Amino acid sequence: MIRSMVTSVMLAVMLSTAGTALANQKAQAREAAEELASVLRGYQTYQASFIQIVVSGNGNTVQESRGSMKAKRPGLFYWETDAPLSQFIVSDGDTVEVYDPDLEQVTIHTLDDQVQSTPALLLSGEVGNLDETYEVSERRIGDGTREYTLVPRSSDSLFTSLRLSFYKGELQEMRMEDSLSQISILSFDQVTLNQELDNNVFRLEYPEEVDIIRDGV
Repeated sequence: MIRSMVTSVMLAVMLSTAGTALANQKAQAREAAEELASVLRGYQTYQASFIQIVVSGNGNTVQESRGSMKAKRPGLFYWETDAPLSQFIVSDGDTVEVYDPDLEQVTIHTLDDQVQSTPALLLSGEVGNLDETYEVSERRIGDGTREYTLVPRSSDSLFTSLRLSFYKGELQEMRMEDSLSQISILSFDQVTLNQELDNNVFRLEYPEEVDIIRDGV
């Protein structure tokens, strides 16, 4: 009888402790998401050059490219990859246009939930619901560096984890891992924040003879 009572008390304490730990974890994730959203909302415009390195699951570099990008809230985005992997990507908040000069092809996508979860679009899209879309954790390194790790709550996401690294409030790196353990690292340089950008820079120009493919438009 006494043993049964002790066991019941121990079980109740364990459940209570686990419940408290889970509540604390959720509160910390919500706070981290709010802090990250606050930082990103402060970026009315963001411009940078970048180096993108893609590493396979066994650690081999499979691709390296360079380029530049621009983002402006709400919804405007421009991405240009230099030759020999030349590619241009533009979003107006409703659609995404992808121009591949080598293929002489433009693909136009609707900005559905999956496309909106593209990491770079965090710089131009809505960030008020980060806690609903991701489980967010934060790590502070020294005085000026903060890292936020985002784990998607949906199994349909384009990645399994995303890490954003900031130094003194400036986004320096995005590191994304997919379901095949392939890692894509975007390192930003020559960052310019909140400089006025005309909407015309977010328009894609291409020759009239290119093939246009409309995906869901």
